[in-house]
Amino acid sequence: MRFRASIENVDTFYRILQAVEKLQKKCIIKFSEEVMCIICNSEANEGGIQVWSCIKVDSLFTSYRIQSNAANVITMALSAEALLATLRSASTSSKSAYETEEIVMKLAKKNDQAMLTFEISGMTRQGRKVRVAHDVKIEVMKPADVANLKEPMCPEPDVHIILPPLQKLRPIVERLRPMSDFLAVRANNNGRLQLSIRTDGVTVDTEWKNCKNTSRGKQSDAHNFLLTLDRSASTSSQEPEQELRDPDELSSVLVSTRSFFKFLNSHVVSTTTIACICQNHCMILYVYVGDLADAGGVLTFYIPGQIIDE
Repeated sequence: MRFRASIENVDTFYRILQAVEKLQKKCIIKFSEEVMCIICNSEANEGGIQVWSCIKVDSLFTSYRIQSNAANVITMALSAEALLATLRSASTSSKSAYETEEIVMKLAKKNDQAMLTFEISGMTRQGRKVRVAHDVKIEVMKPADVANLKEPMCPEPDVHIILPPLQKLRPIVERLRPMSDFLAVRANNNGRLQLSIRTDGVTVDTEWKNCKNTSRGKQSDAHNFLLTLDRSASTSSQEPEQELRDPDELSSVLVSTRSFFKFLNSHVVSTTTIACICQNHCMILYVYVGDLADAGGVLTFYIPGQIIDE
């Protein structure tokens, strides 16, 4: 089993980890020849939220080499916080005493402990070369355990709508969060989006009009969805059914306010976000890494619907 790569776009890698690190202490990273998948799928996450992200290898790495007996796929569980700290030290936003010139990431073993080792080469302000190494402990997963990793099963969404910029949504939801544990998200196929809370003491509705709807359907998994990014949106087999719906009819789902707020941490990486609402079942959010026309990947958030006993 061998793995080695130079991190060409450390800032994007860092922002992706920022978006998922707050969801759970450990994440799963699956490296293959063409894509890197980052998975947060613990049922203990706030509100049951899960993330299944898929990033094109060439959007982050160069000199990428991987070899394993599992069809050249290596899957590992590791501390998201430790990986984030390592990437932070090498990012351009770091206040370190040196400027990073190269970051090599490779698989290693030290005292029988599997590691993801990061070798950072840089130059100090005085012109001296420095080399810094960081080790992140990992647990290499067995192929049988990897085969059990499954994305949540969801019905065909009723609405696909492009959200306003997440950095504008975040302060709104931050104000709503102390008022209610649950947030109603509603949208229709005529560009209308609503965020609402209802309690015995307060009712708050926030609405956007003229949002853009998209016909791109939900894919079966993050990998297949990523592979369609470079293709033009095609008519899905479910679209005739959607055309029969009244475009002004709102579809809605009730989600955990804290879960939705945690999803909004992905504003650090988002350029375009498509929200898919499955009536009273769940919300699926596709956060694109890079411009939609030439995206380097997508972070897929699954937020299950909540049922409140009256």
